[in-house]
Amino acid sequence: MGMFMRGWSAVYYREILILRKRIFRQIASMSVMPLLYIVAFGYGLGKDVTVAGTTYMAFLLPGLAAMSSMIQGFNIASEINITRFYWRVFEEFQAAPLRSIAYVTAEVLYGITRAILGVTIITGLGWMFGIRLSYNFYFWSAMTLNAFLFASLAVALAMLVRSHADQALLVNFVITPMGFLGGTFFPVEKMPSWVQSILYYLPITHAARAMRDAAMGKVPDTESYVILAAMGALCFVCALMCVGMAKE
Repeated sequence: MGMFMRGWSAVYYREILILRKRIFRQIASMSVMPLLYIVAFGYGLGKDVTVAGTTYMAFLLPGLAAMSSMIQGFNIASEINITRFYWRVFEEFQAAPLRSIAYVTAEVLYGITRAILGVTIITGLGWMFGIRLSYNFYFWSAMTLNAFLFASLAVALAMLVRSHADQALLVNFVITPMGFLGGTFFPVEKMPSWVQSILYYLPITHAARAMRDAAMGKVPDTESYVILAAMGALCFVCALMCVGMAKE
């Protein structure tokens, strides 16, 4: 247990040191996308539009928070690839007495940390634009589960890809479509029933739904949390297996 604690804490501490060194660039980078969406979609298209019984601005912000937690959690894959392909840091982890579960835990926690930072920025931007929502326990729980899921998926896929081009393909064909189709910008209920059936299996759909309900002061459906937790646990196990194979 002691070796596990020292192992994951050392890897996590390294990631936090790197994040702290470039924190201002990260904050600026995390702010650009939601700011553009709030201005373009919130003000440009939907300032006077109501969706699901609320203003479109209030509807949009929790969706952006869900999408940000997904993107920030998954973005650790690029950093892991850099440590593998260029800095050769992963080779040092392989040589060290570091268990796979300690490494995966540290990287996933780092992904969650990035997601918390990104969502905090979005809620701050919302406050600046006068969007007053409830950021309660249910909201942050759904966000954490979503970040846990995609950070675990990022670790698994980072062990499988062979180049940055492969990584870009995953983002373009998996993460980006998921972000736009999972109820971020529009109610999933407005889609045809057969499309809703497909979107039901996207984790971002459940994250956006739970976070939006919580932000509106409602009690989210427990089913969304169960699905996110189950998918996250599956991705975490896959990450452990992929890291184990990469070490061999």
